Amino acid sequence: MKTVGYAAHSADAHMQPYHFERRALRSNDVAIEILYSGVCHSDLHTVNGDWGPQPYPLVPGHEIVGRVIDTGSDVSKYKVGDTVAVGCMVDSCQECDQCHNHEEQFCRNGMTPTYGAPDRISGETTQGGYSKHIVVREEFVLSVPGSLDLAKVAPILCAGITTFSPLRTWQVGKGSRVGVIGLGGLGHMAVKLAVAMGADVTVISRSDKKLNEAKGLGAKGILVSTDEKAMQQAGSGFDLILDTVPVKHDVDVYVPLLDVDGSLVIVGQVGPMDDFNTFPMVFGRRRIAGSLIGGIKETQEVLDFCAEHNILPECKMIRPDEINDAFAHLSKGDVAYRFVMDMSALSLAD
Repeated sequence: MKTVGYAAHSADAHMQPYHFERRALRSNDVAIEILYSGVCHSDLHTVNGDWGPQPYPLVPGHEIVGRVIDTGSDVSKYKVGDTVAVGCMVDSCQECDQCHNHEEQFCRNGMTPTYGAPDRISGETTQGGYSKHIVVREEFVLSVPGSLDLAKVAPILCAGITTFSPLRTWQVGKGSRVGVIGLGGLGHMAVKLAVAMGADVTVISRSDKKLNEAKGLGAKGILVSTDEKAMQQAGSGFDLILDTVPVKHDVDVYVPLLDVDGSLVIVGQVGPMDDFNTFPMVFGRRRIAGSLIGGIKETQEVLDFCAEHNILPECKMIRPDEINDAFAHLSKGDVAYRFVMDMSALSLAD
């Protein structure tokens, strides 16, 4: 299938139109016309080569909402015309204990990311959602509840599941005391989801300039991390803290905020962190943990949960040809919402 997308051709993250072909349908494949594609901060990290060399040209994008246009002969769950979604991975071995436990993101043989990795069968590099079409095996396609605004669904496939999964893993519910460090693309979804689960949520930030925004999302308020007195008073006040900061930073200041057996879960930064002091961990049985995304079953759960509770990301709609401007904003860290590309503005003539 001939298609077109926006690709990085080198590590400067400058995106350009790129014509390429999607694979012919296998018996268990679903062909999708992409309607909306979310822009994730990890897309910028990846195409910049921050996490290692990349197989350019590379079409990013793992927050995909679209419409089924064809199916393989063995596909039973989806039909032409269905509204569907694709998230951060498009394949796994389907045979190991983690796959059987619906944790395909931890596949023992390696899950296949939506872009930038060898296809498990052909070996060709997977290309992502900054494109007009995609072909994905049925097991990694998700159903989009009809009540959700399609233009705002895409970021749920990454920002949503990335924050939903640790909230579920650490059993957040009514009365849970949850802190969220940062109120960007991940943080604002963490607040919305935790509030819907019944938690008492506080945003932790270097200033209170987003106080009204935080309260508007359902948080009790903002704890200013540069206010030493306020931080001391908040000590041992949280059961769980989600750290959504996407760059290297110091976590020492946050650990004493955890109660005994509390956990600080890193979902933002991937890579080196500053050295941290074990004293507050040892003397409070506190933990620093990490969380990736979630499995396919859990990703479907977050879509359904968002539909049930009317939760949608805060989005700014852009055209595909505005992606370089969007990346510039992401690199400055001045974005309090998620960019979503309207792929109807992209055609094979581009």
